[in-house]
Amino acid sequence: MSEQRRHRLRLEISREASRLFWEQGVDRTSGDQIAEAVGLSTRTIWRHFRSKESCAEPIVTQGVEWEMRTLRDWPAHLSLEERFSTEARRFRTEASAVELADNGLAVRMIRLADTEPALRTAWLMACDQVEREMTAIIAKRLGLPATDLDVRLHAAAASAALRVINEEIGAALLDGADPAQFADAPERVAHAVRRATGGAVGDPVAT
Repeated sequence: MSEQRRHRLRLEISREASRLFWEQGVDRTSGDQIAEAVGLSTRTIWRHFRSKESCAEPIVTQGVEWEMRTLRDWPAHLSLEERFSTEARRFRTEASAVELADNGLAVRMIRLADTEPALRTAWLMACDQVEREMTAIIAKRLGLPATDLDVRLHAAAASAALRVINEEIGAALLDGADPAQFADAPERVAHAVRRATGGAVGDPVAT
């Protein structure tokens, strides 16, 4: 199986598992139910995931993919606020129904992680991936090696800021907050990263 096909299959399994977790709870969801929902054998599910709870990992990671894609391609001449604002407008007009649905599922899984330790593990693993990517992004931005202590500290702080802001906004929306209240969410994310890194990450840089 090609890596691309494997990724698509894992994401499809994750979508159905996440939907079942949200609708009926993690404890009441079995590997057999997940397999039936996807139309695969239970054995196939276990070939791709170590446990039923880990099935949530791809959809949770998908929930922060937009932010990471925005940061990976961040032009040197733009501030973080400008970058996030521009890409947020693009996402609102170009995102597919599947992308929007995946984001909605990710928000639900992150919220469930508050009370489900096994799902919390999935969310924290996604955050660990974010921190690793942030290290490379910040190192390039600052012209320093990825092993530099300041780079690693900034990456840890920035990824923590992304985690907290995602948890806060997602919980508020699921509790019934007016989405218009978070129209400035991209700017909030950028501001959180800037504050967490003491201003070291956020400004335009010389090429």
